[in-house]
This record gives sequence, structure tokens and C-alpha cells, in this order.
Amino acid sequence: MEKNWVKIYTSSNFYQSEIIKQMLIGHQINAVLLNRQASSHHNFGEIEVYVHQDNFSHAIEIMILNQISL
Repeated sequence: MEKNWVKIYTSSNFYQSEIIKQMLIGHQINAVLLNRQASSHHNFGEIEVYVHQDNFSHAIEIMILNQISL
């Protein structure tokens, strides 16, 4: 991953993380998922959502307005 990206959300649920990512993209904030789950055991590990540091404050505001627990 390139520099200047910060983690904004972590979950063990892939679909929750994907919803967060799509919500941010819908607000014109580039977001990417980093899947750190073991390939054979989806119960171990986390899915992380990253945004560029320039968008961090705006992304936090969007998550708060949509009542996403940080």
C-alpha cells in the first residue's frame, strides 16, 4: 500500500467493512480494504478499511453522521 493511508475501521466481518468502504466511496472518498484474515479460517484476523490521510477528517465525520461505531 502506498504511503499516507490511514486505517479508519476494523472488523472481523467482511461485509461490514465492504459497506463502510462503499459508503465512503459514495461520498467521493477513496477507500480500500486490507484483508488480514487467514484464508482457511475467516474467524481469525481482521478486515481493515483505509483512507488517504487527506480525507481522514471528512471520513470520520461521515461515519459519525451515519452512526458507525469507531
